[in-house]
Amino acid sequence: MTDILETIQRDSLISFPFLGDWFINPPSSFTLFGRTIYIYGVVVALAFLLAIIWLTKNCKRFGILENDLYDAIIWAIPLGIIGARLYYVLFSLDYYKANPSKIIAIWEGGLAIYGGIIAGILVIFFLCRHKKMRVAAMLDLVICGVIIGQIIGRWGNFFNREAFGTETTVFCRMGLTSPDGNTIYVHPTFLYESLWNLALFIFLCIFIKKGKRKYNGQIMLIYLFVYGIGRTLIEGLRTDSLYIGGTGIRVSQLLSALLVIFAGVMLIYNGKRVKNGTLKLEPPYLETGMNEEDAAEDTADDQETAADPDEKVTEEPSADDSDDDSSEDDKDGE
Repeated sequence: MTDILETIQRDSLISFPFLGDWFINPPSSFTLFGRTIYIYGVVVALAFLLAIIWLTKNCKRFGILENDLYDAIIWAIPLGIIGARLYYVLFSLDYYKANPSKIIAIWEGGLAIYGGIIAGILVIFFLCRHKKMRVAAMLDLVICGVIIGQIIGRWGNFFNREAFGTETTVFCRMGLTSPDGNTIYVHPTFLYESLWNLALFIFLCIFIKKGKRKYNGQIMLIYLFVYGIGRTLIEGLRTDSLYIGGTGIRVSQLLSALLVIFAGVMLIYNGKRVKNGTLKLEPPYLETGMNEEDAAEDTADDQETAADPDEKVTEEPSADDSDDDSSEDDKDGE
């Protein structure tokens, strides 16, 4: 088995000793119309669906219209998946150079969340530029959907028996028993990350509902800070990390640590700006500071008055005033 796939043990029995002396063997795939469907993909699809439902129900809290949200989703999801795959492939380049046909085999695993986030941010940046929206406002909304996706999506790793950590004796260890009867007890790092993200999501829901969001981009920064702390710690336990070249530096661990520092500094800096009144929560739409429906009405009014660009909206001068107007025009001409 290759180095990339050796951490996937789809045929192993799963046990959690702290829950009792029992084993489970959930299927990692099923057959539909003669094709193999991996549970991992089904779980990820479910995660996307639930994330979209939550975003649709809560977009008004952020002042963003559903149509604009749908545009972001339509572009961000497929390009985000491509970005997540490219990130993974780039940091496993030796393997994929030797096996180019495997580059598109995402059903075998190999999606990096940071690659998806980077691609998603780029998509939202260009989309918001086109729609004259504040990028940070849209990111605050969309990142909540990303967290939902991570909470649920990590359970795809459970069915694949992957994304686990090093061998351990901690009380919450997970047992993996291979078909030959050998058992290893490992850190269930997929579970750690899912629970960490669940706690973060609950906190953010309360934070948003109570009106604690003080500026656009605050939710995104909190996510980068809190998730980054968790990922930095959890990544150090994993056995399937991506590394920088031939070094022992884990890519996601380094990136997470840098994001924690960046987000922490920005949260402190922006907190001071909020206190002194130089930073506040601005409307998501740039041109008018209002929602898109009001903006559309104003645009329609502007189009009516602009039907004749030379036409001035003034009262018709009376005959008695014509001489005075002429003299004023002569003065203006000087």
